[in-house]
Parts: sequence; structure tokens; C-alpha cells
Amino acid sequence: MARDLAPEVERLLQFRDPNIRKKFSGYALASDVTKLRHPEKVVNCCCLTRAALCTIRIIKKVPDLAENFINPAAALLKEKHHGVLITGVQLCTDMCKVSTEALEYFRKKCIDGLVKVLKDLANSPYAPEYDVSGITDPFLHIRLLKLLHVLGQGDAEASDAMNDILAQVATKTESNKNAGNAILYECVATIMSIEDNGGLRVLAVNILGRFLSSRDNNIRYVALNMLMKAISLDSQAVQRHRATILECVKDSDASIRKRALELVYLLVNESNVKALTKELVDYLEVSDEEFKGDLTAKICSIVEKFSPEKIWYIDQMVKVLSEAGNYVKDEVWHALIIVITNASNLHGYTARALYKAVQTAGEQETLVRVAVWCIGEYGEMLVSNAGMLDVEDPITVTEADAVDVVETAIKRHSSDLTTRAMCLIALLKLSSRFPSYSKRINDIILHQKGSLVLELQQRAIEFNSIIEKHEKIRSALVERMPVLDEATYSGRRAGSMPAAVSTSQGALPKMPNGVAKPTSAPLVDLLDLSSDDIPATSSSGGDFLQDLLGVDLSPSSQGTNQTQKSGTDVLLDLLSIGTPPAQSSSSMLDMLSSGQDNKSSEGMIDKLASPSAPSAQASSPVASSSMMDLLDGFGPSPSLPVAETNGPTYPSIVAFESGSLKMTFNFSKEPGNLQTTVIEAQFANKSPDIYSNFVFQAAVPKFLQLQLDPASSNTLPASGNGSITQKLRISNSQHGKKSLVMRIRISYKANGKDVLEEGQINNFPGGL
Repeated sequence: MARDLAPEVERLLQFRDPNIRKKFSGYALASDVTKLRHPEKVVNCCCLTRAALCTIRIIKKVPDLAENFINPAAALLKEKHHGVLITGVQLCTDMCKVSTEALEYFRKKCIDGLVKVLKDLANSPYAPEYDVSGITDPFLHIRLLKLLHVLGQGDAEASDAMNDILAQVATKTESNKNAGNAILYECVATIMSIEDNGGLRVLAVNILGRFLSSRDNNIRYVALNMLMKAISLDSQAVQRHRATILECVKDSDASIRKRALELVYLLVNESNVKALTKELVDYLEVSDEEFKGDLTAKICSIVEKFSPEKIWYIDQMVKVLSEAGNYVKDEVWHALIIVITNASNLHGYTARALYKAVQTAGEQETLVRVAVWCIGEYGEMLVSNAGMLDVEDPITVTEADAVDVVETAIKRHSSDLTTRAMCLIALLKLSSRFPSYSKRINDIILHQKGSLVLELQQRAIEFNSIIEKHEKIRSALVERMPVLDEATYSGRRAGSMPAAVSTSQGALPKMPNGVAKPTSAPLVDLLDLSSDDIPATSSSGGDFLQDLLGVDLSPSSQGTNQTQKSGTDVLLDLLSIGTPPAQSSSSMLDMLSSGQDNKSSEGMIDKLASPSAPSAQASSPVASSSMMDLLDGFGPSPSLPVAETNGPTYPSIVAFESGSLKMTFNFSKEPGNLQTTVIEAQFANKSPDIYSNFVFQAAVPKFLQLQLDPASSNTLPASGNGSITQKLRISNSQHGKKSLVMRIRISYKANGKDVLEEGQINNFPGGL
């Protein structure tokens, strides 16, 4: 159809009536348009203009035809009529975008002509026909600059050819009218895109600086956008306008504030961080509530990234917490606590700074958390004014004042669960640091026994028992947190390390010498972490006790100081657990992490008192002790005998067998509880050697819960002359849907050598 209409379209294009408008597209019209565009055949500028517009549509739909129009398009750039010239420039610009051949041709043949046209236009006298606000044809100005933008990008020779005219346009164009500002903006964009010319770029940045002083919000906004691009090309030139940019951060327009804040963030470096941060923190005091979130996030990021020294970092973070603590994200105050633990010479200074801040800004939740944590850790330094610096003024804080801060925080109705939990831990620590106020602290803790939150009730009961019945070991239990490793935490935040279990204070404690705890415990291989059904490490076990007691529960390794060992020993003493066997390579943290679904102290302490850790591993048999004295009657109930004759019966299976060892499983169900299976594991030695230090470990997927009772012995007689038995209880939350599966690890010593055997059990009978 287009081919049939071509003659009629060609006839209409020759009309002198400027109102005639037709659209052309596709291959059918390409030859007709090509013929029409030869200047010697065209007598009407309107037709020529429409032919150029038609060609633009053709090359957009069929880019392969662009090379057919290179010469006619170049000829249009010599036209004097502005209408023809502007469409010709637009056609050349579009052709450069779709055809590399056209781009190279225009660079070689047309740069000088375009520069001459732009120069004549910039120096032309007043022409009423094209005048807009005293500027001759700003539309043609902008089209020419855009074409130069495309031609100069990535070509040094072309860029040199247009440097002079760009400088002339930038200096001669008036900036008091929108038309002039539009030309200047496009000139700046062209300067920023062509090959390097330091002087021109400084001129361009200065123009953007003038834009920032404009009253027009749109002009300021586009200037900020362009400066964000310019900062990567010439940071020093942009730095000269830092004061003006900072004023934009305080603008009433939300879009300008946000863009200016992003630009300030890019401007910060080691040399100006203190000055810029001071300006931002000062503005934080008077900023709008809806802007405080973004402003706080940027300030915290700047302080963390460019902090020259720890005391400055702490000072700025205290200011931010005081002004906008409710907007500070958890990872920020977690990082602050880590920095504080590593600045041993600033512990007293930080405690005093936070104490003073919380007196005036106690409504800031995050500030209260950090202050309570520091008072709990370094309360005695706060009271004794220990570690005073020259820049400090001495203050008088009594033990009662320190306890008042924590009591006020825990009783405030707006305090959330995290804050109250941290207050309870701080009170427990202060009961040891301030013995004379132990009675008052205990009364505050007892008040939480009536809390509607079960977690707070539970902690209150436990802490009350520690204060009243374990005074001799309390100081060891609540000693200061070990130094937390900054590098490890920073790497974890950046995503370069595996995610760890978060604690109530946001970071996993590290060994005192700054070495991170081993991330792969013996059960890592056992659990086969590549599987989707692996039980996730729970924060209700070892991590909670680390926060609660301030001790590291992992086994001491070479390089770990004696303080770490004593904390573990005291914990074992408290829980009446015998010394762990030397051959067990599992960490206490792994053992405790198994209690992920237990929500009461009874269940948790029951597992701790057992030498076999449920759902994670089993250790050699040790006599269990009651925890009645610790929890005032909340100790574990004596285990009931399992009725093996009632309920369905299941066949025994050989769960594991190797050349030297055989393990058999016998199954039974507890009456009325089909989800729970009782397994009696029987181990037989097939070799002539006696196995000592025998330890059985097991792990199950998340939908299962596993509890191991103590083994009957840790020595397995040779040649099948005896056996070891051990009971397992498995609760299947997907009973009837998923069958049991288990990974096992068995370790023992044979002829003085350590032996380790592993396997996976998939042949459980159906219905378990």
C-alpha cells in the first residue's frame, strides 16, 4: 500500500502550503524520499523540512537505511533556513545514534561547518523572526550543541575543534532568562561529555554553581544532577562550590534537599569530613521530621567511612543518637558498640558522654540502648571518673544515679522488648559492680516477673536466682564483654562473610585477642550445609548466653587467654555440668544452638544439664544434675519410663555398618504421641580392639527435633563381647508427610589413634 501511495505523497510534498503534514515510513517510501531530498529538486522549504522529518521516522524503523541518507543529511547542514537546518541537525543526530558509518562521516566532514553555524548563531544580531527573550533561536542552539555532544564524545580531534565555540557560548550567553539557561545547560552537558579539557570543565562547573544560586527550583535541581556527574570528572572544581551545595541541603524543597544530600555524600573525603559532618549534624537539629531519616543515614555512613579517629567517631555518633536516635538503623549502633569495645582508653569517656546525653535526650530509643549497655559494662568507670581525658570536664555520678538511668529506661512505657532486655542484663552486671545496691537492683529485676512478655519474665527469674544464690560466682559470670573484632563485623556487613546469628546487641562476640571464633564447627560437615533441610543455627542457645553472661562459650584454643576459659568453667559450674571430655571436638556454642525451638528455661537448662546435646551432637556420658537451686523449682522433671509395648511396632534396622562398627536402631512410640519416636541405638564392635572415648553425634533437618540421652558407656568392648546403648527421641512436625532422615558422626580411639566415621541414614521405616 505504501508503494502505491508514493507518487501521491511525492506530489503533496511539493505543495507550498505549510499546513500539509503527512507521515512516511518503511522501505516503500525510502526511494521517493531520497529523490525528494536532493536540494536541486526541492523548491519549497516546507516540503524539504517534512522530507527530513519523514527520513527520521524511516531510519528509526529501518536503521539499515541510514547510510542511504548520509549525503543528503550532510547537505541539509548548509541550508540557511532555520526550519530546514534544525530538522537537518536532528536528522544527523539520530543517524549518528544508529549508524557508526554516519557518525564517522559527520566527524570528518561536518564538524567545521557545525562550528561555523553555531558561531554565526551566537554572534548574530537581533532577528525578530527567531528571537526568544533576546536570544536568537535557542532551539537551534540546543540542537547544534546536542549534535556536537554526540560527535565529540570519545574523539579527541573532534573535541579540540569545538573547544573554542563551546567556551564562547558558555561565556556570552545570558543566564537571566530561561532560554539562556537552557543553552548553558546543554553547553555544560556537551563540555562534560567530550574529551578532557580542564579549563572548559572548570568553566562548566562554575556555570552550575551559578545555577545553584538561582531562585528557580528546577534550575537548581538540574544543576545538582549535573554536578553529581561532574564530580567524577573534576572533583576539585565541584569542591569549590561546597558551601552553596550545603545550603541546598537546607532547602525547603524535598527533591532539592535529597539530591543535595547525595551530592554532599560524594564530596566527602578525609580532608573535609570534619567540616562537612559538623554542618550536617548542626542541620540535623532543625531539619524536618520526614528528612531526618535520610540525613541520619548519610551522616552515619560518612562518619563510619571517613572517621579519622575513634574519639571523633564516638562524639559524632553520640550527637546523632541524641538528635535522631529513633532514625538510626540497628546495624549502625551495633557497629558503635563494637568500636567502643575496641577503644579501651575511651571506655570511661564514652560512658560519661552517653550518661550526659541520655539525661537530655532520653526519648531516643537507640541512644538509651547504647547508654544502658555502656553503663552495664563500664558503670564503675562512670562513677569513679576513671580514664578522664584532657578535653573532659569532671562530672559527679553516684552509683544510685547510674542505676536510676537503667531503671528509668526499663520502666518507660515506650521502651520496646530489646531495650528492656538490655536493661535487665545491665542491671545484672551492675549488681556485681555496685554490691551496695544489689538489693535495689534485685527489686527492679523482680518487678519484671509480672511482665506480660514471657522472655522478660524468664530472664527476671533467672537473674534473680543468680543475684540471690550465686553471689560467689556472679562477678565471673558478668565480667565485661570480650573485645569484638571490627574487621570481621565490617566484612560481615559488607556481605563478604557468611551471615552469623545475630544477638540482642547485634554482633557476635569475638575472642579477646581479636581473632574471630571458628566459623566451621565439627558439625558443619556433619550437617552438610549445602542441603536445604539443614537445621539453622538458633540464637536461643549459645548466643543468648553470651549476651546474658558476657562470656565466650567456645572451647579455648591456642592464643585464647585464661579469662575466656574461666568464663566457661564458671558456667559449667553453675549448671552442674561435669568437665567436657577432651576428645569431644564440638563447641559448647554448637551444643547450645540446638535448642532452637525451646522457649522456656526448663527446656534450655535441661539440655544444658544433659551431656548429650539435642538435635546437634552427643558427648560422652556425664551425670546429670538438677537445676532446682538455680531456677527455684523450674528445673527439669525426672524422665518418665517409655512404654514400649503400647502403640504400633516397627522393625529394627541396621542404621550404619562399616568394617569395624555396627549400629542397630530399635523403634517405639510414646502412647498418644505419634509424632515422637523413641529410638534405642545399639553399637557393636566388630574389631579385636577396644574402642575408648566413644562419642555418637547426630543431626536432623529443621522439621525434626532430636534429643539424645546419655550413652550407657564410653568404652566399646572388642569382638562383639559387649555393646553401648543410647536412646534418641525424635519429634516429627511433618508426621505423615515427611519421613525421618539423619546424619551421624561416630568418634572413638582405637590403639591410641583417633577414628572418625560418618554416614547418613535414609532407611527409616515408614510412618515414623
